Amino acid sequence: MTDTATQPVADTAATDTDEEAVYDVPADATAYRCSYCGRPFARESWLALHRGLAHPSELDDEEVEAFRAAHDEEEESLSTFRLQALGALVLIYFGFLMVYALV
Repeated sequence: MTDTATQPVADTAATDTDEEAVYDVPADATAYRCSYCGRPFARESWLALHRGLAHPSELDDEEVEAFRAAHDEEEESLSTFRLQALGALVLIYFGFLMVYALV
């Protein structure tokens, strides 16, 4: 017996072969749509990243600058996350080491 609520949902991301992808965007949500393919995004920075990665040859100078700014911001966020994850792993490791030393 299968539960329909837990079945995997097909990926509806737009690809080069899937021109008619359907996106479920709530009516009251703000969506930033790509002017090249129509794909909606919840954040303007995600739209800038999408344009830079999916449509690099079609961008004007302003869109290229928006992509670079969004990319730099994303890279900084990832670097911060990596440092925090490393710190957490070091704390967990030494925590287990101290517990092992006491037992």
